[in-house]
Amino acid sequence: MIACLLIPGFALRAALRSRPRLALLPAALTPEPGKEALIGPVTAAAEAAGVQAGMRMGEALATCPELVLIEQDPAAVEQEWEGVLRRLEGAGFAVESTEPGLVTFQTDGVERLYGGVEAALAKALAAAGSAWDPRAGVGARRFVALAAASVARPGQAVIVEGKEEQGFLEPLPLSLLPLPSNRYAELEGLGVRRLGELASLPGGAVEERLGPEGKRAWSLAGGGRQDAQPRVRGRSPAAELAEALSFPEAVANELTLRRAFGALLDRLLARPERAGRPLRKVAVSVRLVGGGSWRRATTLREATAERGRLRAALGPKLLEIPGPVLELRLEAVELADHVGQQLALVPPEGEEMDGRLSEGLRQVRASTGSGSVCAVVEVAPWSRIPETRALVVPRDM
Repeated sequence: MIACLLIPGFALRAALRSRPRLALLPAALTPEPGKEALIGPVTAAAEAAGVQAGMRMGEALATCPELVLIEQDPAAVEQEWEGVLRRLEGAGFAVESTEPGLVTFQTDGVERLYGGVEAALAKALAAAGSAWDPRAGVGARRFVALAAASVARPGQAVIVEGKEEQGFLEPLPLSLLPLPSNRYAELEGLGVRRLGELASLPGGAVEERLGPEGKRAWSLAGGGRQDAQPRVRGRSPAAELAEALSFPEAVANELTLRRAFGALLDRLLARPERAGRPLRKVAVSVRLVGGGSWRRATTLREATAERGRLRAALGPKLLEIPGPVLELRLEAVELADHVGQQLALVPPEGEEMDGRLSEGLRQVRASTGSGSVCAVVEVAPWSRIPETRALVVPRDM
C-alpha cells in the first residue's frame, strides 16, 4: 500500500510562521514574481469571504477589500519542509517528496513496526506536527492515496481498500486530476464534473479531445493499472551544511553582499562535515526587509569545491535579489560522493563517455528531483497493448 501525507497551503502556512496573528485574518499569498497575477493559497477567513486560490489579484481585492497579501517566502518554505521530512525520516518512514506539502511513502515495514496501517499513519501525522494540520490517505496507487488525503480531515487518515477504490473515486471532483485549468473548464462545459463521469467516457474519445494528458487523467479517474505504479523510493537525506550571516542594518550594496558571500563560502568549504566531498547543488537565500525571502538554487555542471568556480556560478545570483537584505544564507543542498577523479594513462574505449553520461544524469536528478531520471523496462513485450509492454521506472545512479 502507498500512503500520502498532505498539508494544504503549505507555502502560506510557512510564510505565516513568523506572523501567526495574520492566520486569523483574511490573507492570501502574493503571486510568484514574473508570473501571472494569480494569488496563492488563502486562509480560512479569506475563503469564508469568497476569496479562492487562483483568483486574479484585482478580483480578490474587489471581493474582500480587507484582504492581507503575504509576500512569498521560499526560504522559509524550504527550511520548514525539510524539517517535516527529517521528522518523518526520524520516525522510520522512507519518504519521497513530490513538492512542499506533499509526501508519499510505502506502508510496508512500518506496519510491522507500529502494529498496523492505522497506527503507522497516526505516527506519521504526529511526526509531521499537529500545527500544520496534516491529513493522510492510503491506497493501492499514488493517485488513490492522494485523493484519500485530499478528503481527509486535519489530523485524520482515510484508508481505501482495493475493492472500494472505484466507488470512492466516482463522486470526487475533477480538480484532483493533473490537468491545466483550461481543461477543467472544457470538461465542465461538456457536463463532466466528477471523476466517475470522466471514467465512464470512451478512452479513445477522451484522448482525441484532450490529448495524452487527457488519456492519463481518464486512466487515473477509472482506476488505471496498479502494476504500472512505480514503487515509492525514499529520498537520500540532504546534507545539513549551511552558513548564515545577519546584518545589523539592512544591506542593499552589491559589494557588501559579495564580500559577505565570500566569507560564507569560505566557512562552508571549511566545515569538517563535508569530508572533502565536492558540492553538486548549492542554494543562496536572503531574508528581506519586508518580511519575505528570496532563494535561488544552482546545480553545478560538474561537482566542485573550488572557491573560484563556486563564486563564478553563484555570484551573479546576488544581482537578482529584489530588495535590502537582513540575512544572507548559503547552503550545500547536495554533495557528490567522490572526493577526486582517478586518471588513467590509457582509458578503456567508451569508459570516459559512460562516466560523463552518469555524471550528467546525476546533475539532472539533483536539479529536478529523484524521480526525473527514468529507464524503460520491458515487462510484457508480447502484449498487443502498447501501454502494457514496458514500464517507466526511476533509474538507480
